[in-house]
Formats: sequence, C-alpha cells, structure tokens
Amino acid sequence: MDAVGLGKVISRCCHLRRPFPRRAPHRTIRQIAKASTETAGSTDAFDELVKMAVSVDPSLENLAKEHLKRRAGSQGASSSVVGPNPSAVKGQDKPPWLRQRGAQGGKYQDLKGQLRGLSLATVCEEAQCPNIGECWNGDTGTATIMVLGDTCTRGCRFCAVNTAKTPPPPDPDEPVNTARAVASWGVGYIVLTSVDRDDLPDGGAEHFAETVRELKILKPELLVECLTPDFRGDVAAVKHLASSGLDVFAHNIETVASLQRRVRDARANYFQSLDVLKTAKECGVVTKSSIMLGLGETDDEIIDTMYDLKDVGVELLTLGQYLQPTPAHLPVTDYVKPEKFAEWKKFGEEVVGFHYVASGPLVRSSYKAGEVYIESILRGKKKS
Repeated sequence: MDAVGLGKVISRCCHLRRPFPRRAPHRTIRQIAKASTETAGSTDAFDELVKMAVSVDPSLENLAKEHLKRRAGSQGASSSVVGPNPSAVKGQDKPPWLRQRGAQGGKYQDLKGQLRGLSLATVCEEAQCPNIGECWNGDTGTATIMVLGDTCTRGCRFCAVNTAKTPPPPDPDEPVNTARAVASWGVGYIVLTSVDRDDLPDGGAEHFAETVRELKILKPELLVECLTPDFRGDVAAVKHLASSGLDVFAHNIETVASLQRRVRDARANYFQSLDVLKTAKECGVVTKSSIMLGLGETDDEIIDTMYDLKDVGVELLTLGQYLQPTPAHLPVTDYVKPEKFAEWKKFGEEVVGFHYVASGPLVRSSYKAGEVYIESILRGKKKS
C-alpha cells in the first residue's frame, strides 16, 4: 500500500476515533490532531493516528515509520499527508490526459443539427465542454440548457460567465419555449442550469420551476435535473424548486471550506451551500453536488467535504480538474492525475457511501448526468 492508502486509513481512523469529533467541517484532520496535541500536552495525536492505521493494516508499518521520520524533520509542514506539493507544479503545462479529440458521433451530429433551428443555448457548446460528444452520444443522451439569461450577479474567481449588478430581466416566454424545444430533441435527460440572479426576489426559483413543469407536461418521461444557484440561502425558494417535479436537485459546493472565500463570490459560502442541499433533500428528491480539484486543497479537506455532503443527504457526487478559463482567473495549483481521481471515486463510493461518484480530470457537474442518475437509482434499488 502507498502513501495514499496510508492517508485513507488514517482518515477512517480519525472519523472513528471518539476523542476527536467525527465532523469538523472547518478544520482539516491535521488541524484536529494539532489541537488535540496542544490539549493533551506530551501526546502527539497525529502520530497516534498513524499507529492506529498500522494496527488496522500491519502492512503499513514500514511506510508509517518513513512518514513519521519525515514528519519529525518537517516541523509541522502545512501541506496534506498525501498529495503533491503545490509549489512543485507552478508553470507546469497541461498534462497529456487533459487533451481530448473533438466531438463526433451519430447522436451528437443529430442533436447539433436540431440545435441550429432552435433559439436555446446549451452550456455544453457555449462553455466548449470537453465531454460534449460523450454526453450527447450516451445511451441516455444528455444536454445542459441555461435559463435566466447569460449574465450573473456574482463574480466567482473560477468562472468566466459575464457579470453585472442588474442583468436584463428574464424572458417570460422562456419556460414554454424551452420545453417545446427540448421535447423535440432525442434526449432522455435534460439539465437546466442558470447564473445567480440576486436581483430577483426569489433568485429565479419560480422561473426554474415553471420550466420544469412545462417540460413534464410535454414529455412526462423526460428526466430533469436542475443545477441551481444558492438562492441566497432562501429556504422557501429552495423548497419551491425542489417540489416542482424535478428528478435531481444539484447544487455545487465547488471547493473545500478553507478555499471558499478565495474561489467563490463573497455572497456564497460553504455552510449556505450545505443548507441548500439539506433543504432540497428534505423535499424527497435526489441531490447532487460537485467539487473542483487543483485549487490548493488537501486530501484531508476533500475527505471532510465528502463527509459533509453525505451528512446532508447528497447521493451523487462529481469531482473534476479545475482549469483556468482566462489569465484573469485563479491559476491552477496542481493537475491531479487520473489515478488519483480513480482513488477518490472508490473512496467516495466504498468508504463515504455515495450512491455514485463520477471522478476524472475532464468530469464536469453535468457529466453524463443521465447515466449517473439511472445507475445510482438501480444501485439503490439493489441495496434495498
């Protein structure tokens, strides 16, 4: 077993060990250990966790000794136990696994042809998503439609969407027009998403909900996912949309707790996003979220975020590589290898307990959303 394996065992021990709180969303496992050390005096809590990991898996003994030796000479390095040093990848070119061929395929060409005659914009095309061919050609074709305009009232440092304090008002005919257009497509799953509309009293929740209702009237068998903003934490708005007839309520927490202010607009925050997801789940719908990697987060923080999402009922999770859209946006701290993404998928499903985790360098929030939803439901039925 490698250092990643050691880190996972340590993390599991930390969640099981009673002297530490099981959940501390704003603190990493290393910080918990440090605080416990300060309280206990001569006891080194983190070293104790390493020893506990060895007791769980004796094969880790040699690796643990090496780790403790390195740690003794590091004088409390701030980076995670596992994972690369961010400073080691500055100026690094994009790795080969982020290069992908252009979209092609029969269903992709058909959908692209239909779009030419419609007035709808897909995020898939406008954002030049690298997965467009894979999603549109899937067994359950998936497309992502943006409603409520293309101008956001917020300015997150990872996002290239246009921003303005007061965007143009929403098109009142958009819900009906969207439903009519989508009903004519050959897709079985549609993702509706939007910019933040803090200028609207309900954040655009009713506009979203009306679009869902119109879609279900025209094509009842269509699966509908809404990838939503946080509606400023407005519980009534969240419940209104979650009760509209949608099949999946998605809201992205985006990054770990410690990076929220650096990555997201100041009006968004970690706990507000968790509350949105918890409120939606209480309405009885499937919930979903997403985490970007490569912004400077540690493995411990990713684990904490996974458990926090699971604690509020999230069933589907996606993890993908953050890519800088323009030089004015946040730089990439490190490029996470495909093998590491595979480990996060396994950890999320087998240890944390998500129904399904889509994890990969090119995975995005709506990545093959139809297949993810259907597979998760089938797995859930088998478990029950």
